[in-house]
Amino acid sequence: MNPLDFLIPVAHAQAAGAPAASPMGGLQTFLFPIILIVIMYFLMIRPQMKRQKEHRAMLDKLAKGDEVITSGGIAGTVAAIGESFVTVEVANGVQLRVQRAAIANVLPKGTLKSA
Repeated sequence: MNPLDFLIPVAHAQAAGAPAASPMGGLQTFLFPIILIVIMYFLMIRPQMKRQKEHRAMLDKLAKGDEVITSGGIAGTVAAIGESFVTVEVANGVQLRVQRAAIANVLPKGTLKSA
């Protein structure tokens, strides 16, 4: 007796003929992957697309004087807006240029002064 027989079951031949083919066999084979793709779309892809659309809309509404937080955690006030860069004033006379996509959130007015 082989020691692997305990881990891997041995196949036994059966006297019965070939299994009957089901009329829905081909459909059932492809139905499972299709269902998984649909579930993945609604659970992962669609919410991410919605977040990207909201972020793009927030960046389009960005204006001079808005208080923002960058994705790196730097808080400041928008001093100037370019095509792909935004100048953020973090203190009096201290300005940083960050990419427009690096703006994570727009804060309500007066948030930075109250902190």
